Amino acid sequence: MPRKRKDVEAALRSKGFVKIEGDHHYFVYLTKDGRKSRARTKTSHSPKVRDVADGLLGQMARQCLLSKAEFLDLVDCPMNRDEYEALLIARGEIEPST
Repeated sequence: MPRKRKDVEAALRSKGFVKIEGDHHYFVYLTKDGRKSRARTKTSHSPKVRDVADGLLGQMARQCLLSKAEFLDLVDCPMNRDEYEALLIARGEIEPST
């Protein structure tokens, strides 16, 4: 089921992703201690694109190192930043904070 682009972007920012402007809106995940991770994704600048289609949500999930169901939990808020970071640590994608 599609999600509103602005809602997806707001959820990413609230979960530790930092927005970087370019030809798209790029989002890079920074750990709680400020380190960059491999988790990153992007959304369109186009004002015509108001929704993120279901297929794109799956691609964004992979870019954020999650399954689609996990990504939807991240965006829809059942998964908080601490849970997301713990999942990335458990999968060996980021190092635990010291």
